[in-house]
Amino acid sequence: MKSIKRFIIPVLIFLLSNFLQFGIHGLLTMAPETAQLLRKTGEVLFVVSIAWAIIVIIRIAKNQLLKNYDIDVPDNLKSRKVYTQYNILERIVIFVIIIISVAIILMLFESVRSVGVSIFASAGIAGLIIGLAAQKALGSILAGLQIAITQPIRLDDVVIVENEWGWIEEINLTYVVVRIWDKRRLVVPSTFFLDRPFQNWTRTSADILGTVFIYTDYTIPFEPLRKELTRLLESSPHWDGKVNVLQVTDAKESTLEIRALMSAETSPQAWDLRVFVREKLIEFIQKEYPQCLPRTRVELKEPDKPKTK
Repeated sequence: MKSIKRFIIPVLIFLLSNFLQFGIHGLLTMAPETAQLLRKTGEVLFVVSIAWAIIVIIRIAKNQLLKNYDIDVPDNLKSRKVYTQYNILERIVIFVIIIISVAIILMLFESVRSVGVSIFASAGIAGLIIGLAAQKALGSILAGLQIAITQPIRLDDVVIVENEWGWIEEINLTYVVVRIWDKRRLVVPSTFFLDRPFQNWTRTSADILGTVFIYTDYTIPFEPLRKELTRLLESSPHWDGKVNVLQVTDAKESTLEIRALMSAETSPQAWDLRVFVREKLIEFIQKEYPQCLPRTRVELKEPDKPKTK
């Protein structure tokens, strides 16, 4: 029912165009100039109605196809891939339909027919796009097409762009919207993801590893710390049960660098898990091994005794 409602406006425009072209002349007597103007208006509306109906059909077909793919599940890599391709290709097809419609409308008028003909000249619409690709705007459109094909990013991918951590919220023909963790939106040109390096945390899968670094004194015992990490992970609903590692990754002059490595199904869960583990490990060290917190040692020497004669 909802899909049928989308055709109401184009159907009304179609009926109005036919009335202006064929019906109104039998009902009213008017000057030839007025009749010609109404006829041209009807022809323009006819093109608009057909283009509108085609766009509605494309959108309905896309929505029907995407019903088989759910991006709300944790393992949604295939769904996000399909959503990205269909959304970008839909915008490209609609863009081409609008260009063709404008060209046809221009060709209906003698004074601007040359403009409409020029759009179809040479290699047609493809020639127009390729010929103008050097221009920045259409270069971005072609970048959007390349993103749809090669997919360096997908909808709901977790990325770091311009030192900002967030999710891919929208992929349009000329720009991409990144939803940052604090609910800000970062709008980035499509060409950015083809010309510059960026981090994509969910390129091949949604699961991700998280790290927590703790700095302690050299006297810290490692096995109790490993057991505490295991206990913390098993008590957390964010841990997926796959990775649980604690290692000494560096030894500095006054502290040891200890890395806790863990895994989660999604990046938001990995973030919450890292915060939880970091807090609890610090609390554990403060309570059980306070002497092993980072410290600076100073060696005091007794002053030399004066020599007696």
